[in-house]
Amino acid sequence: MLAIISPAKKLGKSKKTSFKLSEIPFPEESKKLISELRKFTPEDISELMNISPKLAELNFKRYLEWNYPFDENNAGAALFMFNGDVYRSMNADDFSEQDILFAQKHLRILSGLYGILRPADKIMPYRLEAGTKLKINGSKNLYDFWGNKITKKLNEDLSALKNKVIVNLASNEYYKLIKPENINGKILKITFKQEKNGEYKVIAIHAKRARGLMCNFIIKNKITKPEDLQTFDYEQYNFNAGFSSDNEYVFTR
Repeated sequence: MLAIISPAKKLGKSKKTSFKLSEIPFPEESKKLISELRKFTPEDISELMNISPKLAELNFKRYLEWNYPFDENNAGAALFMFNGDVYRSMNADDFSEQDILFAQKHLRILSGLYGILRPADKIMPYRLEAGTKLKINGSKNLYDFWGNKITKKLNEDLSALKNKVIVNLASNEYYKLIKPENINGKILKITFKQEKNGEYKVIAIHAKRARGLMCNFIIKNKITKPEDLQTFDYEQYNFNAGFSSDNEYVFTR
């Protein structure tokens, strides 16, 4: 069983870790993307990514400073570099070394720049969302650029696992980096809904937090069977059998 999540827009600073860091799987592709992004001025970046001039300036500098192969002075483990809602609620700072080893086998982070990451993969800070309309090497966008590469890597990782199931905890923007029809296994979507005025709805801010909680639950409890996810009960969430199906587990509160 392999859980997939989105990255975060916010990134922290690299921190010292006690575990061995691993290498990104697609360095050549990442280098091509960085090379293309270095052609942009801060103003171009602001327009391309619809971000403030201050953020554009920060990322302009990041692209210039990006240098592969990384070392542990300028890069850090992906799981600890990302700093959004999903990652805060996952609370990786509380993970033991055994938890990290388990996550390294059973958790993947999708990325516009890196394609796909294991938790301990060394990365440098960046911003490149999957939906960015960056044209490169004849590709009309990043989905086109990555093609089937991420899917092939997922299949390779799935082949080493007993249960060939991808647990989709990613946003739609990042899930589109995968070609579901080419996955050698089942894809199980996870949805979190809140009860509001007698109706159950997906509320983005709560759903992001819940995805992180589910990652924590999987890693801390070393879950490898999809059906065991049904016991998830963090922060008053419960499995809702009436709303769920074989391909989608819905949790409500």
